Amino acid sequence: MSEHREKAIQYVREHKKENLSSLKDFVALPSVSTDPAYIPDVLKAAEWVAESLRSLGMNNVKIYPTVKHPVVYGEWLEANNAPTVLIYGHYDVQPIDPIELWKSEPFAGNVIGDYIFGRGASDMKGQDVAVMSAVEAIVRTGKFPVNIKWMIEGEEEIGSPSLEKFISNHKEMLACDFALNPDSGMVGADYPSITYGLRGLAAFELKVYGPTSDLHSGLFGGVVHNPAVALAELIAGMHDSNGRITLPGFYDNVRSLSAKEKEEMARLPTDDAYYLDMTGAPALGGEKGFTPAERVGARPTLEVNGMISGYTGPGFKTVLPSHASAKISMRIVPDQDPVKVAEQLRAYLEKNAPITIRWELEDKQGGPASISNLDNPGVVALGKALETVWGKKAILKREGGSVPVVAQMQRLLGVESVCTGFGLPDDNLHAPNERQHLPTWYRGIETMVHFFFNLV
Repeated sequence: MSEHREKAIQYVREHKKENLSSLKDFVALPSVSTDPAYIPDVLKAAEWVAESLRSLGMNNVKIYPTVKHPVVYGEWLEANNAPTVLIYGHYDVQPIDPIELWKSEPFAGNVIGDYIFGRGASDMKGQDVAVMSAVEAIVRTGKFPVNIKWMIEGEEEIGSPSLEKFISNHKEMLACDFALNPDSGMVGADYPSITYGLRGLAAFELKVYGPTSDLHSGLFGGVVHNPAVALAELIAGMHDSNGRITLPGFYDNVRSLSAKEKEEMARLPTDDAYYLDMTGAPALGGEKGFTPAERVGARPTLEVNGMISGYTGPGFKTVLPSHASAKISMRIVPDQDPVKVAEQLRAYLEKNAPITIRWELEDKQGGPASISNLDNPGVVALGKALETVWGKKAILKREGGSVPVVAQMQRLLGVESVCTGFGLPDDNLHAPNERQHLPTWYRGIETMVHFFFNLV
């Protein structure tokens, strides 16, 4: 290990309290991006990020306004003949509702045992501070070994509506060899993880209409086709008995897993028992012929996220509803196109919707899947770093969720992303009592130190 690397690791170990204090300060800022009432706090969080980058000696630090919440940029480009890494992050957080289920103040960063609790502690202020802490350790003990750029946004939790335009308008400024995205997580505290693939998203609202108004179910039941029943029938037909999606042509462009990918997925500890324990479900479902890890990370899905129809208040009202609606989302995999799957959904509805109802399909949001080469220098460097700190080979996984910026950077900047993070599956992301496991977090900071040194 080089002398500089050793000094940086020692610096991390000697400054645990200071790093934790920074995370507490960051979590204390209620940067809820979806609620206009928090706009001043979101801006304060952007200013906190900008000031933190300046304190690290970053150059050209600037807060770029967007239509909604700003993007913070900074850079350090003084490493000759070294790669350039674009570090992505976000400083916004989810709402705290329902507040009554929190056991501690959501915006205080309370430390209880081995955890720090608070909104954003894991997603992703904890990950932002982990990378910043690693960078601080390196710059305080010598010269940084590679060039770095930072792009920290404030709209990730609302779908990053301004980010694509920002990237498109600043391609030269954001040019890099690859991106580091720590907005991911680990399979477990003992399973250092790299996420090399992310599913994309295609979301819709399906509305079904029948009679012009709600009807008396006694007078009209049996004569008028109930829109709620019609909707349920259409949704039920979207999967066959083997769990396969029945939209015409849906699997035509689904990329098959390579032998190496199957081997890596087999190393994951995410078997049936893992998901049963995590979810409390009585049994697992899904597409037959694939392992749970493959179904979650590498196979497309179609899910109903919500259904509304008729009377849903207290008590009972015997109506035949005039309309029904469902929110439907698909997680799509590499080579699937969100525009194409929308066409496939419409083709299914045109073929299967009965003449007793009319329907409307509204596109909500979408984005393609992304995947990185397992031989990418960033993936290799991170794998070595994780193995150094954890003492075991890193898990390579494809994640079921969607991170639109990864696909955007691949498409607009022509670069792949190295996705990692030190949050755990039981961190209560987007839920009350969000938390970050501190022993894992401290190891994560050391991992980031090794990662940057491994690039040269």
